[in-house]
Amino acid sequence: MQINQLPLSEVNQFSSLFLDFIQQSSKVKDFYSNFPDIHGFNRQIATKKLDANKRKVLVETLKNQYKNLPNQPNFDILLNENTFTVTTGHQLNIFTGPLYVVYKMITTINLAKKLKSYFPDYDFVPVYWMATEDHDFAEINHFSLFGKNLAWETQQTGAVGRMNPKELETLISEMTECPTIFKNAYLNHETLADAARCYAHELFGSQGLICIDADDRELKKQFIPIIKNDLLQHTAFDVVTKTTKELENLGYKTQIAPREINFFYLVDGVRERIVKEDNVYKVLNTDIQFSESEILTLLENEPERFSPNVVLRPVYQEVILPNLAYIGGPSEVPYWLQLKEIFEIHQIPFPILMPRNFGLVVNKPSAKKIEKLGLSANDLFLDEISLKKNFVERNSENTLSLTDEGQDFAKVFDKILEKAVKIDKTLEGAVKGEQQKVLNALENLEKRLKKAEERNQEVEVNQLLGLKQKLFPNGVPQERAENFLNFSLNNPAFLTQVAEVFDPLDFSFYIMVEV
Repeated sequence: MQINQLPLSEVNQFSSLFLDFIQQSSKVKDFYSNFPDIHGFNRQIATKKLDANKRKVLVETLKNQYKNLPNQPNFDILLNENTFTVTTGHQLNIFTGPLYVVYKMITTINLAKKLKSYFPDYDFVPVYWMATEDHDFAEINHFSLFGKNLAWETQQTGAVGRMNPKELETLISEMTECPTIFKNAYLNHETLADAARCYAHELFGSQGLICIDADDRELKKQFIPIIKNDLLQHTAFDVVTKTTKELENLGYKTQIAPREINFFYLVDGVRERIVKEDNVYKVLNTDIQFSESEILTLLENEPERFSPNVVLRPVYQEVILPNLAYIGGPSEVPYWLQLKEIFEIHQIPFPILMPRNFGLVVNKPSAKKIEKLGLSANDLFLDEISLKKNFVERNSENTLSLTDEGQDFAKVFDKILEKAVKIDKTLEGAVKGEQQKVLNALENLEKRLKKAEERNQEVEVNQLLGLKQKLFPNGVPQERAENFLNFSLNNPAFLTQVAEVFDPLDFSFYIMVEV
């Protein structure tokens, strides 16, 4: 691949809060601890500790979750106090979902390798936190393959990780080609969590990636004090609300809104919010309710029934993992910036926040069109209107702007106005009105000139718009629309090639051109 890189600030895709963070703006320095560079990791290693008992529970849990998979990782390395994790997380999109999901995993794997090269006395394990407790099925039930949208329809409800994926056999039969790893994952496992672990292990297990399903009783036991705090004191609501206001006062848009209780009630088929009304804890959309003493008894006996929302899931992650960093996308990093103080209150080190790597893959036919049309890397990220306008003007043999003519008319009307007000000051309005009519006429003529030139370049313009649609399907960045199978079915080395390109500590946009 031929590689071009653009600063993230030049691709018109990211919020000001995200960009200010990666540019280390002084405006946001109070909302994170260590920056994602080698110096920051050196400080983070000195800060993060996980006691031996928690490490033991983690290892036993992972061994149990991997018990039916071949070539299991060496989980015992996590018992060592000099072993740390770096983590990314995502929903269980079928067939991995859009490209950026595998980009997150690759970034995390590469980060673990890079840290090992800088800190050889320590070990670093890349972790994929599977969002098994998420219940938003519509977010995960579809993917795009060669321009066709494929969707899983089901009557199953509740946490998606607990759903049975064997219904996907119908969807698999619609695919012209389905890799064996996905057939095996979906048709030979009882839960979507087990299926996702299976294919992720097949794709990235040899690179050290470990998948964790935190929908687990023993892991939730470690989280009981924070769950109890949220049920009784609502500390997260107060603290995150305060931080959110601080960010908004700085002019930033925030991503998440805390609730008084940031937990769902979780059982098979049900994941519904817990609310407190008149000293009674109720589970929305059900008849389930508890007194304070009843819900605290439930918490002690069955902590697995409490599922954190987006506000406290990050805290749960840091409670059970010896984690140094979270690798996230352009929406995730900003919402983590809302959470630092809740970590401080619970005396948990706030992890390093890292943007995942971003990429655009340009195949050989598209690369030839880019060269033929004389486009730059920056051109590809312009909106369609700006792209077409710039292209037509750049390739026209004529000057399409009437700006000079407008300035000439302005000079003429200045002279007319000067004469007119000497004769009668009330003529000023009439002169300016006629001037505006001329300017409007020039503007309309300029538009007609550009439209006419567009027609003259119709073939090239259509090629340009077709290329834009190819690289940004329906105006959406490729990595958020296309599935990795669109590339790997024709190029089995695709994921390896991407991994060789991405540098986890280089925050730029990679344009990967096939040659």
